[in-house]
Amino acid sequence: MNLAIVVPVICIVILMFCNVPVWIAMFAGVLPYFMGLNNFGFAAGTAIQRLVATMETTSYLAIPYFVTAGAIMNYSGISKRLLDLADALIGHVTGGLGHVNVLLSVFMGGISGSAAADAAMECKILVPEMERKGYSKDFSAAVTLASSLITPIIPPGMGLIVYAMLAEVSVGRMFAAGYLPGFLTAALMMILVYVISKKHGYKGSREKMASLKEIGKLMLDGFWALIIPFGLLMALRSGVFSANEAGAFCAVYALIIGAFVYKELKPEHLWPILKESFLGTATVMMTICGAVAMSYWMNAERIPNMLAQMIVRSGISATGFNMLVVLILLIMGMFMTSGITIMTPLLVPIASALNIDLIHFGMVMVFTLGIGNMSPPFGIVLYQVSSLLDMKLERLVKASFPFLVLMVGCAVLYALVPWFSTWLPAVLYG
Repeated sequence: MNLAIVVPVICIVILMFCNVPVWIAMFAGVLPYFMGLNNFGFAAGTAIQRLVATMETTSYLAIPYFVTAGAIMNYSGISKRLLDLADALIGHVTGGLGHVNVLLSVFMGGISGSAAADAAMECKILVPEMERKGYSKDFSAAVTLASSLITPIIPPGMGLIVYAMLAEVSVGRMFAAGYLPGFLTAALMMILVYVISKKHGYKGSREKMASLKEIGKLMLDGFWALIIPFGLLMALRSGVFSANEAGAFCAVYALIIGAFVYKELKPEHLWPILKESFLGTATVMMTICGAVAMSYWMNAERIPNMLAQMIVRSGISATGFNMLVVLILLIMGMFMTSGITIMTPLLVPIASALNIDLIHFGMVMVFTLGIGNMSPPFGIVLYQVSSLLDMKLERLVKASFPFLVLMVGCAVLYALVPWFSTWLPAVLYG
């Protein structure tokens, strides 16, 4: 028995089941390895120095920049303008506000990139309005929970950035890979919303489609918000910005738009923005630090290589491996929120050995793990929506089950058909 492998695994599993934060569990779990179980004589101090050195690389600057940009946008009045635009575009269809809920998540994907932020905003703003218009609380909560899954896969989703950093692939390509799956997921979700709304008699939020004049006015008002995700992608593609520069630009852009164009960003918002930025950045970076520690341990013991050889020798196809990964990540996502940092160093070498496109693989990973956010027993957004709307967890799980089935079907589809993830990056980058 190889204690250098067995002991860290046992430690990590025990700590996670004790509800210890993921980054602490990862770092503390591999600490025994650095303190004596390795065969290289590394001291714990040396290990920590190497981890700190890893965090000092400039590529990670994109994370605090995008986190700060998202925090600024939450106070800039962008959400209200996007809500009004979504209602004007599709509010007249059967189940109107349900469709608005989904479309707003698509818009917010390009703004905050956070499922939790999107769900919190819609719980506060849209769900009360849906209930006032005659939609059941169960349906309103289920749509809000499910649509939040769209947000992280539309740039600049944080999962896309973290995967790109850990897998050493292009951030721009990962951003491009998220658009088509994000839009298709939204379209399929809106079909399901229509079917459920038709069954329960949920009418549109307005009697007829908004006039072209009204839509034009709202699009003009929301133009400064809508330009971010598409402008960001084109800037990265054309080489105007690096990923770091794009994040910094988004933060400055959001500040200017919120303060001087929409004029809703006030001095009193400075402290909440700084607090959210610091906490958000610290959470992501410490999780990455824990993942680096795990990665160092796994590489030193050649764990990914051994697994890759085992899987390749088993004769499993790339498609079969993708399906296996979807199953593993669906289960894993139910119990933790930072699976991308744990599984990327482990699975990427295996995917490479099987000649799987790493952009496609990353998209499948981010999307599948995101489903865990709305899944029992420990989905973070599931608990958030339940708490904000004062709903019993069992009631919310039951209401959201049709959407959960749809999301799992989408994950399988994206795993089986790489084209959805690779077409746009190929068009933009060759």
